[in-house]
Amino acid sequence: MTAAPARLSVVVPTYNEAPNVEPLVQALDRALQGIAWEVIFVDDDSPDGTAAVARELGARDERVRCLHRVGRRGLAGACIEGILASNAPVAAVMDGDLQHDETLLPAMLAAIDAGADLAVGTRLGEGGSTGDGLSQTRSAGTALATGIARVFLGVRISDPMSGFFMVRRPLFEEVAPKLSVEGFKILLDFLSHSRRGLKVVELPFRFRGRHAGQSKLDSLVVLQFLALVASRMSGGVLPPRFLMFSAVGLSGVGVHVLTLLLAHDLLGLDFVPAQLAATLTAMTTNFHLNNVFTYQDARLRGWRLWRGLLSFYLVCSLGTAANLSVSSFIYDASLSTVGAGLAGAAMSAVFNYAVTKVVTWRL
Repeated sequence: MTAAPARLSVVVPTYNEAPNVEPLVQALDRALQGIAWEVIFVDDDSPDGTAAVARELGARDERVRCLHRVGRRGLAGACIEGILASNAPVAAVMDGDLQHDETLLPAMLAAIDAGADLAVGTRLGEGGSTGDGLSQTRSAGTALATGIARVFLGVRISDPMSGFFMVRRPLFEEVAPKLSVEGFKILLDFLSHSRRGLKVVELPFRFRGRHAGQSKLDSLVVLQFLALVASRMSGGVLPPRFLMFSAVGLSGVGVHVLTLLLAHDLLGLDFVPAQLAATLTAMTTNFHLNNVFTYQDARLRGWRLWRGLLSFYLVCSLGTAANLSVSSFIYDASLSTVGAGLAGAAMSAVFNYAVTKVVTWRL
């Protein structure tokens, strides 16, 4: 007998969540009694076999689906693909580690049925709690990010950093082309792009401790959030990842100057070898900072780290050549030293970002 069409699709982005898949499905089964539902695990090619666990469970329960992504990483992109692949008129997003309270889903669906466009599970509103789910550092970062979102993006809900929400799928489809696939804060991005007059209902819940495995989120999420805010303030012209890449590049200028002074003035090296040492040090520092901050979701490890470093050296060397070519051309045409220098730096930044994204981090 064919099951009734799902009223609700629960989208769960995953990476290394194999031990949590079956407990989460069991919890959804208990919480959603009387509601036709499906769950879509969107897995970013987890090495622990999360996708295989979800598929095996789906072979026994047709409500369980798996969207296995290869060559694509990131929570925001996973949420977007999962919602767009859903069958139900309403979609919910929640974490795969059981920190979100699945018993809140019926109340969220009732709010949508009563006319809300978006229902948000809030940890920060009246009655909500971060419980055991957030460290003091992450709690402080969440509070800071929430304040920034209100001031710079005009977002008024109590917990725009929440990853637990429910939305009408047709409404999400309208906004989806504008959303960034980078970073973790899909709700904030959705709110900042949505039309005015969006009816939002907030429902409090207690953020639980992780069921199994290790969290993929840390204080770096706040930096990614700040990049997202800056991107939205630019009208989306500058991608969040490019802004983080550029910020790392600016820090590299300081590293370069300090290394040059140390090598030349303190160690007594001639200028050319001192400049070479400073350039290699700045490149190396920039690579590792980008690997940790800018490309946290595609971080290179092991032998891939060394291969990535070598490709980063090569690309940045070509970027320097592009810098000199563009700046020389503009200087010859305008005789503006500052303008030529800035144009060359911008060209180098864009070139290095575009090429290393594909060659070094394979995105």
